[in-house]
Amino acid sequence: MILTLLLFGNTAYTQITYGSNNGNYITIKNAKIYYEEYGQGIPLILLHGGFGSISHFKDIIEPLSKKYRVIAMDSPGQGRSEQIDSMSYQIYANYYAEFIDNLKLDSVYVLGWSDGGNSAFILAYDRPDKVKKVIVSGANSDTDGYQDGVLENMKSHLDPKNISDGVRTRWLPDFLNKSPNKDNWEKSYKQLYNMWVTKEKISDAHLSNIKSKFLIVYGDKDVTKLEHGLHIYKTIKGSELCILPNTTHSVFKEKPDLITSIILNFLDK
Repeated sequence: MILTLLLFGNTAYTQITYGSNNGNYITIKNAKIYYEEYGQGIPLILLHGGFGSISHFKDIIEPLSKKYRVIAMDSPGQGRSEQIDSMSYQIYANYYAEFIDNLKLDSVYVLGWSDGGNSAFILAYDRPDKVKKVIVSGANSDTDGYQDGVLENMKSHLDPKNISDGVRTRWLPDFLNKSPNKDNWEKSYKQLYNMWVTKEKISDAHLSNIKSKFLIVYGDKDVTKLEHGLHIYKTIKGSELCILPNTTHSVFKEKPDLITSIILNFLDK
């Protein structure tokens, strides 16, 4: 089913402050991984995007936690979580799977944005025993899915000497404020960019064998081509597709009330 939302009412939600809920650490593969929990009910794992942290979801945690046990984690090498030797979407999916197992969660729902969405595809394929429903926003399965010029721009910034103004003014200060590995920030920087420019994230063969229920979301001005999103939608059997009008890749910042309503509608079915 394809859903295009044209109009939705505005709702005021309480913004969650990063670290406000007495976050915890769990050790996975010798790395300390930071996470926070809110609410009760079916576990809903939140997987943030690149150069980010739990704070990517600060505007939607509160309403989601009214119905679900929201478990938001900082991915390895980001936020308050420790760095790891190497980084890929598959490696991230492996960490997320162990995270679910270590918390002894019987089954979960997953919300992944951008990088978190890319790894959510793999997590759903690898762990159908645990992952029952998934929402991904701004995700892609292959670099061919990027809008024209995006991949070339990423490659131009692979070397930290060419760090972009946005990364320098927004990500780097935040990284240095949160990370236990602040003296080695270039490692995370390089790992993330190398992950972004790796051509295939997950194959069509794997996507076509996913058993979890999927909702795939894009802004109509996303960095991912809508044709690519439509291809993913057609490849994951029984999935749903939602295109948000007048929205970029940053849906959780731009339209938190709208995306929250869409998430709850999908999960409550």
